[in-house]
Amino acid sequence: MEEQDKEQKKSFKHTLYEFYEKKYKTLLIIPFIFLILALTQVGYQIATTGDFIKKDVSLKGGVTITVPFDKDVDIDKLEDQVSKQFPNNDVVARILRSTGSIAGVIVEVDIDGSDKAQLDALLDSIGASLNTDLSKLELGIEIIGSSLGASFFRESLIALAIAFLFMGLVVLIYFRTYIPSIAIVLAAFSDMVIALAVTNLLDIRIGTAGIAAFLMLIGYSVDTDILLTIRVLKRKEGTVMERIMSSMNTGLTMTGTAIVAVTVAMFVTQSEIIRQIMTILLIGLIADLFTTWLQNVGLLRIYVEKKAKKGIII
Repeated sequence: MEEQDKEQKKSFKHTLYEFYEKKYKTLLIIPFIFLILALTQVGYQIATTGDFIKKDVSLKGGVTITVPFDKDVDIDKLEDQVSKQFPNNDVVARILRSTGSIAGVIVEVDIDGSDKAQLDALLDSIGASLNTDLSKLELGIEIIGSSLGASFFRESLIALAIAFLFMGLVVLIYFRTYIPSIAIVLAAFSDMVIALAVTNLLDIRIGTAGIAAFLMLIGYSVDTDILLTIRVLKRKEGTVMERIMSSMNTGLTMTGTAIVAVTVAMFVTQSEIIRQIMTILLIGLIADLFTTWLQNVGLLRIYVEKKAKKGIII
């Protein structure tokens, strides 16, 4: 019985390997469908909101109120209460935890913090919802002007664009061939766009920490793609498919380890900033499994086959 099970497993692996080897052009469609859907979502986001991401107050300006509070809080009720006071503004409320217990409440609203009347109205609304006199508590009040938030956002995008540009240049200089270099850059771009689209769908409001996560994602994305491209193009031992499978064993171990580490950090941390970073990285790493081992592999094999037809052995 055990031998029969082993034979079935071997047969299944062999069938899967043959499908992966022979149907790589068909499999190439999957990551491109994800990319098209992601671009559609981002386009819809721009058309409906005027921006491609949902920004928090650190990027668009506003007020963040931190209230020390150790009782159970109905966050939805709190958001509704404040939203009634500010119907034309975005309101986000969340619980602040320390060592697993409630330590406070954070409320973010994109109002003009320099307007004392608006600030007082916000404090009154929070106090009424929590049934607490906020004047007796040591509140944390952080005010970011709209111009400063816009400046943060603009500079973050410039940093992201420069990092992406230099990544592409380094890849192009190292491989000195356009198609493999474009395939690597496209994979990294796909990971970022898919991560952006999913964060929009999850209604995650991106702050400066989120932009930093996208910067980190560039590095995570190109690691496996460069590993794959080096082994396929630079090494000569074995067939192309053997080199792909060798790089896949190493690459999946790298990505799998990163996914486990990021997932653990996401659930263990008490910091919303770290949780946002880990969430974006997790989405990007999962997307990278498709963009590297279906998209990049397919493009590389097409490139190698065209070279082979011209009599160039790789």
